Amino acid sequence: MIKNKIIIGRLETLSLPDLAINSLNVRVDTGAQTSSLHVDNIKQVTRDGKPAVTFDIHPDSHDVSSIKKCEAFIDDIRKVKSSNGSSEQRYIIKTMACLGDLNWPIQISLTDRSDMTYLMLLGREALGDKFYVDPSVVFIGSVVK
Repeated sequence: MIKNKIIIGRLETLSLPDLAINSLNVRVDTGAQTSSLHVDNIKQVTRDGKPAVTFDIHPDSHDVSSIKKCEAFIDDIRKVKSSNGSSEQRYIIKTMACLGDLNWPIQISLTDRSDMTYLMLLGREALGDKFYVDPSVVFIGSVVK
């Protein structure tokens, strides 16, 4: 830890307890503003008079046939430019993230990442002022101390 910041690597293990995702390997991407999560079957709905989305997630990255239906309130809808340069409107949700001993709220865009190696990118908005990223290492911040 340097100046109250945790050093993490280019790959880490993250949990999203509100979505019942434990130990998901994520790619840390300081070039991406917004974090993104692979989901299927996104549908906008209304819950308690507020806009929400339902979607399917794959809580076990080693078993993509395992599907969990989730629901979350929409925090925002944004135009997001993907790594291939194309832009798309995405639903943004807010949820709790857990990495090592740290728990904090993050925003995640929901999209189809089926052609990507990792089901989730952890972007710089989520990293905030909590972390330093050492791209030469992997899975060093995920360890609970």
